[in-house]
Formats: sequence, structure tokens, C-alpha cells
Amino acid sequence: MTQLDTPLSRDARVEVPLIAGAMYPCSNPELVAAVSAAGGIGIVQPLSMIYVHRHDLRDGFRLIRRLTDKPIGMNVLIEQSSRLYLDRMQRWVDVALEEGVRFFITSLGKPRWVVERVRQVAGLVYHDVTERKWALKGLEAGVRGLIAVNSRAGGHAGPRSAAQLVEELGDLGVPLVCAGGIGDAAGFVAALRLGYAGAQLGTRFIATPECTAHPEYKRAIVQADEEDIVLTERVTGVPLAVIRTPYVERVGTRAGPLARWLLRGRRTKHVMRTLYALNSAWRLKRSLFDGASSKDYWQAGKSVAAITSIEPAGEIVRRFAAAALTST
Repeated sequence: MTQLDTPLSRDARVEVPLIAGAMYPCSNPELVAAVSAAGGIGIVQPLSMIYVHRHDLRDGFRLIRRLTDKPIGMNVLIEQSSRLYLDRMQRWVDVALEEGVRFFITSLGKPRWVVERVRQVAGLVYHDVTERKWALKGLEAGVRGLIAVNSRAGGHAGPRSAAQLVEELGDLGVPLVCAGGIGDAAGFVAALRLGYAGAQLGTRFIATPECTAHPEYKRAIVQADEEDIVLTERVTGVPLAVIRTPYVERVGTRAGPLARWLLRGRRTKHVMRTLYALNSAWRLKRSLFDGASSKDYWQAGKSVAAITSIEPAGEIVRRFAAAALTST
């Protein structure tokens, strides 16, 4: 047995317990396929697949299948903002199952319906959590494992460190995946030594040739250091980890007083979240494809400190695997 033989690698049926996390808008089919082909597992983000990269979801899965026959997964955002959204997400899960996907990562809600759907075909669900109370709710719904999102993650980071999450969640008896702050092989090995069953990376896989993000975005990741990552409320209404650019410095990182007041209201918070979702989708998509002329919001985590070059996704997976094998 090696450090690569973990509950995650067995559950996902992969050689390397390494996940390319689902990213809006950066999870294009070619990137997902490249990570899976190298032995990790790429995760499809359906909103990104359909609305950013302009593939019908089924066609997107089949494009990935032409690039690799290795396992892939799908992300399911399950916050019930509307019945229409829930119906659409349920259809997407069905499409994924029909196309052979058996590994799912859920976020932002109660995952029971996803668990029940995929269990019928021997599929498994891991659930994003930032603290114990959300982990317990996920386990009550029947999830197989937990993606422990720590304070160094990109996007919506959690409040705790990787070590604190192991201590807080380690007694729950399910596989834990370290999400946040891992930009090099040493960080991957360190996560495994902490007791994690694997790691989920996002920022590291943006700085690859396979990712279709703008070259300026990739260069910003390579050039940034840990201190360049700031939390802004102005994209989604809750703190989002982004690279500090002149634009971010100019507009500030706090939501306005009216927005904060509306987000606290029991009824108005849903309206504000919808408005923020529409705004963030537009801004993040624009930032993906636009270069230095816009520099709106470039999501990234503190793993930028260890990312020094743009390199193929497969090389990253293989280097991480080699480091884990030689560290045993």
C-alpha cells in the first residue's frame, strides 16, 4: 500500500487521490479530461460547461470521453434558489448518470436527493463543508466523504486551517479531502500526512495550457504571492478570495450598506443573492476571457505562493503522484 492508495482513490476509482475542483467559469472540458487522463479526477461544473464554454451538457461529457476514458465527476450546486433551478439541476444529474458519471461533489445545500439518485447506480457523493455542523448535515443525508474547504482556498474559503479541519472532522469516520492552499507537490504530501484521503486543487489547474482562461489571468496567478489574495464581498455578497488588482483596490472589498442590510433580511436576502449571482456570473465570465483591459475579479487561493509556472495539467498530477510515492 502507498500514500496514493486512499479511500478517495478507491471511491473515485483513480490512481492518484487528486481532484481538479469544479470552477465557474474555468472548468472547460479539455482541462477536466487532462486531469483524469493523468490519473486524477476532473470535475465537470455544469453551469460552466453550458453557459461559459457553450456545450450542451451531454455533448460536453461526450467530448471529454473522446479525450479520455478515465473516470470523471460532476459538481452539483444544490441551493434551492428556485424550483426551476432545482428541476434543471436534477435533469443534469440524470444526464451525468446516463453518460456514466459515478462520482459527484455537492455544494451549498442538502444533498439527500443527489445521494438517493446516484446510489441507485452505485454512485458516490462527497460534500463540500467548511465546519462540523455542515459535515453532520451532509452525513445525515448519506454522503460518502467530505471536501474540507479551508481558509487558504480560492472562491468561498472556509474559516479554519487544514489542520483544524482534520481535528474537527477526523472522528466522523469518513474520508476527508483537503481543499485549499495546495499549489505544489510538497503541499499535497503534507495534506496526506495530516490524514487527508486526498486533495482538491483549483487555482493550480487554472495556470495550465489546457485551461481556457485568459493568459493574463494565468500570469497573474504565477506572479501573485499569498499577500495578494484578498477577500471581497462585492461579487457574491459573501467573502470571495480574489487576486488584488488595481480594479479591486479602486472599488474596495466591502459590500455597500444597503446590500448588507438586504442580505440580513429573511426575505430580501434571497433577492440579493439572486442579483449577486447574476452579477458574479457576468463578472467572472468576463474576467476569464478579457485581459489587462478589464482586470475585474480573478478568483484564486493562497496556493498562488507555490505556483511558479504555467505547466500541463498532466505534468502536475504526475509530479504530485511521484512526490507522494517517494515520501513513503
